[in-house]
Amino acid sequence: MLFRSLAVVVGLLGTVSATVIPRVLSGLDDARVAGAARYMSSRLVEARLDAVRRSRHVAVRFTSSQGVYSFTAYADGNGNGVLASDILAGIDRPIGGPEKLSDNFRRVEFGTQPGLPAIDKGGTAPGSDPIVLGTSNSVSFSALGGATPGTIYLTGPSKAQWAVRITGTTGRVRTYRFDRRSGKWVPM
Repeated sequence: MLFRSLAVVVGLLGTVSATVIPRVLSGLDDARVAGAARYMSSRLVEARLDAVRRSRHVAVRFTSSQGVYSFTAYADGNGNGVLASDILAGIDRPIGGPEKLSDNFRRVEFGTQPGLPAIDKGGTAPGSDPIVLGTSNSVSFSALGGATPGTIYLTGPSKAQWAVRITGTTGRVRTYRFDRRSGKWVPM
């Protein structure tokens, strides 16, 4: 009788853990991606404030090496904005970085899940490019606080999806979470 009761308890514990553990792991993944989105948002706000403080352009540039993105902040060195050619020539110098999200947020990366809709009605869906900043992979902030508009997408292994969005005129930075149940982006 004791053996049978013990077998039932072990069976129940196995069943409960089999259903609870995936949910806990998914929740941890979402928390990591949320933390990474907030961190990226704060890095962009810091770059904007740095541009205003320095009275010159500051840009955060995203580069990809074998599908892994890193980002570095640069300050304008000659008054013409932060340009790729000036970065290569050493005129526009790094003021921070390079950083990778995975350095601080395990298993979080710049990326998009398949089939994501646009954040705005009538907007363009992100597709497979996680860095959507016009023709370059840089967001540049002016001395007046304006910015290159665009969106940066972050994801984790359990399909948690967040976005960091930059508005052009004001340089405002906002975060969004994709709610899979409703199929919509939710501002945070």
